[in-house]
Amino acid sequence: MNPKDKKIYLLIRTLTFPFALLPISWIHALGKLCGLIGYYCMTRYRKRALSNLALAKDLALTKAQIFRLAKQSFQNLAITCLEYPKLSFTQDISRFVHCENPEVANALYAKGQGMIFFCGHQSNWEVLFLDGNSRMKGVAIGKPIKNRRLYKWIISIREKNGGKIIAPQNAVRESIRALKRGLFVGIVGDQGMPGSGYSFPFFGRRAWSSTAPALLAYKTNSPILCATTYRVKGGYRIRYSDPIWPDLSRPIETEVIRMMDLSLTLLQESIQRSLGEWLWQHNRWKQQTLHILTKRFRQDCLCVILPDKEKDFYALLPHLGTLKQIYPQAFLSLLVPSCYRHIPLIEADDTIYYDHPQQTLLPDLRFKLVFNFTDNPQIKKHYERLSAFEVVDFKALQRVAQSDLPDPFTYSDLFIRALCRHGSIWNRD
Repeated sequence: MNPKDKKIYLLIRTLTFPFALLPISWIHALGKLCGLIGYYCMTRYRKRALSNLALAKDLALTKAQIFRLAKQSFQNLAITCLEYPKLSFTQDISRFVHCENPEVANALYAKGQGMIFFCGHQSNWEVLFLDGNSRMKGVAIGKPIKNRRLYKWIISIREKNGGKIIAPQNAVRESIRALKRGLFVGIVGDQGMPGSGYSFPFFGRRAWSSTAPALLAYKTNSPILCATTYRVKGGYRIRYSDPIWPDLSRPIETEVIRMMDLSLTLLQESIQRSLGEWLWQHNRWKQQTLHILTKRFRQDCLCVILPDKEKDFYALLPHLGTLKQIYPQAFLSLLVPSCYRHIPLIEADDTIYYDHPQQTLLPDLRFKLVFNFTDNPQIKKHYERLSAFEVVDFKALQRVAQSDLPDPFTYSDLFIRALCRHGSIWNRD
């Protein structure tokens, strides 16, 4: 094991051990305090949470609501982390976890019918698998973390009631086998999966999702049950949806979309009842795969601010299409000088016109990456104080591209070589 990983593991176990001895109510109170500290200290995760809350356009949140919910989400995450030792040492979690309607799932299990529990990163999502395995047996798909010793400890917690965690590379085979044996399969299905080919308007914004739950359901004639959880004083409550059965008389392509749409709708409705208990820090609206963009510039919501000087504007204009080619799915906003209203531009989610440089300083929390092609020095500081991970200009892009630029080079050359991985839409000589 990496010595650094071992030290991190030992530090986490040492610092969190006392929480195993505390009442749940105390852990929740301390978790709220730790969550607030995390909100102010974990800058990148804070920015992602703020941006994601702003991207959820169906919620129509005010700026004050966004900040409040982001803090609550950090508090929820801290509580979940601090509860791992408690879950590790507690033999009977029924003291603080209660399923409100286990009857349908229990009846299906008693008949030897496999089923798929579909859930999200909501309140403490770990209790769903533990509670399910206290009444029936099943497996769940879990993505390993880099620290192997820490992950081994987490696995021991998840499997303590007799369940089994399966790795993603074995997920399809092991899941089908479990369903045919009459076991349940647990799938956390709210991660962003831009390579899946299926999207759902999650809170009104296109979100890519895996279709694995519906495909498994169709191939094994098993129902999906949306499992949701929420925190109450002294513990958790779990609720299952009615079974969503596949209609095998319809084409698999049609049924997969119907079942996924319904499952994600139920999950979304549950999240909306307690927005602060969802993991707003993860990349739910991820739009790019790993194949084109470098990690630094792989963001989902962009703002491109065009210059007001005529020479600079018309020099850049022919190359905006290259940016669109690089970011074909990104949520894109253009800030354009009003004097160029008559000029056709690339397709964007928003095109906002400004008359004065001060109007480029929008109070908008959506943008994770800003391209500033003006000479306004206030833009960088303004957007990086909000949700932008980075504000880049021509000089910053040139520093990134460095020796990869041809001589002479165009703006398109600059965009491709600064933003893209070599071997994607360009190759080094």
